[in-house]
Amino acid sequence: MLGAKGAGPGRPKIAMFVHPKMVLQDLVGPLTVFNIMHSEIHLVWKTLDPVMSEVGIAVTPSTTLRDCPEKLDVLFAPGGLGGTLDMMDDPEVVEFFAHHGKAARYVTSDCTGSLLLGAAGLLRGYRAASHWTVRELVALMGGIPSSERVCIDRNRITGGGVTAGIDFALTLASLLRSPEEAQAYQLTIEYAPEPPFNAGRPDTAPAAITERITASRAAIVARAREKSRIAGEKLRG
Repeated sequence: MLGAKGAGPGRPKIAMFVHPKMVLQDLVGPLTVFNIMHSEIHLVWKTLDPVMSEVGIAVTPSTTLRDCPEKLDVLFAPGGLGGTLDMMDDPEVVEFFAHHGKAARYVTSDCTGSLLLGAAGLLRGYRAASHWTVRELVALMGGIPSSERVCIDRNRITGGGVTAGIDFALTLASLLRSPEEAQAYQLTIEYAPEPPFNAGRPDTAPAAITERITASRAAIVARAREKSRIAGEKLRG
């Protein structure tokens, strides 16, 4: 069980929330780095039943929301917009983040996971990154949208879309360990990206490609906007 692996003094206690329809890369990228750090890792869900990711690969939780340890070093939310929206509607999940976010040393996310942090009231007055299609929605829940690949605002550390999870994890590793150790982890996983195209951001991709992706995600982004608006209203009482 991951929760038992690496447990001990001086090892960061990391709770990584998992949920149905999450983007597997959002979890696995950071998890790989955290594992190299010899962290005490807890994969958290409502039950211990396997959770199906968006690619059809199941992830087995190591602990439940109820049994998650207190006084975490890191609280983490992955993305996967469809799953994120479901979680924003789930009072048990939102309360879990609100509770543990108060005491966690670092409150973190990758991709659309920042919307879940927002719904839990954890981004009010904080800058936060997210997937570019929904980044502006954090403002509806009191956050300040950031286009940074990794955004650090006090103890809130959020990554942009999907692949930013590795950058996020290495950044966090530099804070939990040291910049030197983080560089060692980077070399260990040979993280030296050389993408074949300069199309990873809407401002660098061809306009026709950006327009196509924007149109293809219009319906779910509209849902996300409404969920974020409702969450913001709840936070404002």
